Amino acid sequence: MRTKQQYIKGLSKMRRNLYFDGELMDRTDERQTDTLNTIGLTYEEAAKPENEGLCTAISHLTGEKINRYTHIHHSTEDLHRKQDMTRMLCCKAGGCIERCMGIDGTNAVYNVSYEADRSNKGATEYHKNFKKWLTRFQKEDLVACCAQTDVKGDRLLRPADQPNPDAYVRIKERLSDGIVVSGCKLHISEASVADEVVCIPTRALRAEDKDYAVAFAVPADWEGLKQVVTIHNFRERQYFKRGFVPGQTDSYMIFDNCFVPWERVFLAGEWQHGGTLALLFALFHRHSYSGCKPAIGDLVLGAAALAAEVNNIHKAPHIREALAELIMTIELGYAAGYTASDLGKPEVYMPGVGFVPYGPGSYIPNSIYCNVGRCLSGEAVYREQEILCAISGGVTATFPHEKDFKNKDIANLLMKYTRRSPNISTEDQAQFWRYLGDFLCSATGGILNVGNYHGGGSPVMEQIAITTQYDIEARKKLVRYIAGMSGGDRDILAKKQVKYEPPSARAKAAKAPARKATKTSAKKATAKKK
Repeated sequence: MRTKQQYIKGLSKMRRNLYFDGELMDRTDERQTDTLNTIGLTYEEAAKPENEGLCTAISHLTGEKINRYTHIHHSTEDLHRKQDMTRMLCCKAGGCIERCMGIDGTNAVYNVSYEADRSNKGATEYHKNFKKWLTRFQKEDLVACCAQTDVKGDRLLRPADQPNPDAYVRIKERLSDGIVVSGCKLHISEASVADEVVCIPTRALRAEDKDYAVAFAVPADWEGLKQVVTIHNFRERQYFKRGFVPGQTDSYMIFDNCFVPWERVFLAGEWQHGGTLALLFALFHRHSYSGCKPAIGDLVLGAAALAAEVNNIHKAPHIREALAELIMTIELGYAAGYTASDLGKPEVYMPGVGFVPYGPGSYIPNSIYCNVGRCLSGEAVYREQEILCAISGGVTATFPHEKDFKNKDIANLLMKYTRRSPNISTEDQAQFWRYLGDFLCSATGGILNVGNYHGGGSPVMEQIAITTQYDIEARKKLVRYIAGMSGGDRDILAKKQVKYEPPSARAKAAKAPARKATKTSAKKATAKKK
């Protein structure tokens, strides 16, 4: 594993292909310092003995200790620890830790590349290519972003029907030694500070969309790739510093006739697998959200409780009600993610079929609970801001600039009129209002709210997943029986209920040859379907 310093040094050697505010920019430009420090936490915390096993794992490819952000999940415990690691790191950063895109993208490609090769009956080597790339990714402890979202053009048209063929990233040309891709991925988090870019499809595809079923990985400074970067920094303070300053970036990633050698290609035309890859990445990413959003909820809760104390209204009944509402949202989101981890299996949900064995044996979180947790948390974003606004009052929007507190003519007067609570120092009260002003009222705070709402998929996407994957018909049959209607079935839910397995049985099953178990399960599923 490498250090934060080694990570930044590696970025400093990369080719300049970042455009920011109309000019080329180095990756270690001071405007990216806050983001570098944020991702740097994933290296610093992994090096601490107390985080052994939480922020580190053992590679199934090499048997070596690796940063968990480069790991492939092989048990429910792996899924639990990824969620807990994400929550811990996001709390320490005071916001998004950024690096989850890489672990979620690699876990999705790991499974889909395997299944694509199986469908092609050995004619392709996507999985072999990916494992070779992954081995280096783990050994060098690299940071990856996952480029999924396309510009999409006319939202009513599918990829192959677009007047602009590059509205979705596509294979423009196939060569003997690789492919040429063209198109643009947008608002890709951490791309400007990533070592590698993992590119995947963004939606379900048809046969005529096969050129858009493409997945690959290239270095972030690869020839033919341009990044147009947006940097999200809080306003810099000169005198009254924050304890930690988080930073975020995102990029429009333009693939301008970009050549990708075959050894870096993991899908190239297998349209049936393109949509699965899109959904699987979203699933892993929504699972990460069940770690990061509760962490952001922890910050919101702490800010709301402090705002009440600073205003000296913390004993009022309505404050208790507001804090209870926040806690319930936080922990319901976490609980759904935890359950998704606990029910994780080497299976994926296929519409019209149900859960089927998938991939070479790595663990995939349960889809229903990933989507439930993400939807509950995502829909609560602006309600949480409303609670903060109500408790804090208008001072967050009008608090004087820090230099006014250094002006000898008015500094003492400002301190006099800042004091509210008799139990908190005036200096701390002023620092709190500066922080909450950043959180609630700044441009960056507003951008983060949009990210918290849409990141991992907008709530409407989770609603679609939940209602299409949940067995509503079974519930109707139960009610038909209870109501005395025809076609009822009182045992329908018992037949479908997930059977409890003690930890010892799960551990034993996890050690069994994954593909052998998968084939057996596949036969049962086929027989049941017939």
